[in-house]
Amino acid sequence: MPAGAIPLLDLKPYPEAVAGERRWVIQLNPLLKPSTNPSISNNPSDWRVQLLVGKELELDCNLHRFTGRLRSEVLPGFGYTVYRAEQLGAMLSTKKACPSQGLSKQFVPLGGNPFVLPFNASVPIVIYAPDGFQVRYRLWKAETNSQPAQIR
Repeated sequence: MPAGAIPLLDLKPYPEAVAGERRWVIQLNPLLKPSTNPSISNNPSDWRVQLLVGKELELDCNLHRFTGRLRSEVLPGFGYTVYRAEQLGAMLSTKKACPSQGLSKQFVPLGGNPFVLPFNASVPIVIYAPDGFQVRYRLWKAETNSQPAQIR
């Protein structure tokens, strides 16, 4: 194994995808480079992972979102959590006019509140999504400074 390579995490406890869905796996890198920005925390306990389920489509300038939700479930006997994209349905869109603007490739995620998890490089993040959908993620890092609340 090359120096600095991260061994793959064990996926045996996670069931294979059933017909009509795919199993997506995110293995977080525990050796992320520290931020050069001193206002961003380099402590992984201050980081979060946002899961995004959607499709990449050729679309106009409107904002688009799919209906549906992500649900977490615990695997019996193991205690590991998996995530399922469910009730995926229609694509919603704003109705702006887009004169003289062509189509562009855009990733269209599920709408609703962001689905955010604590950063944990010790276990894989396993997501089951219907065929035709993709899973992406974003890493969120907190600022190092906290702000005082006010008593009112």
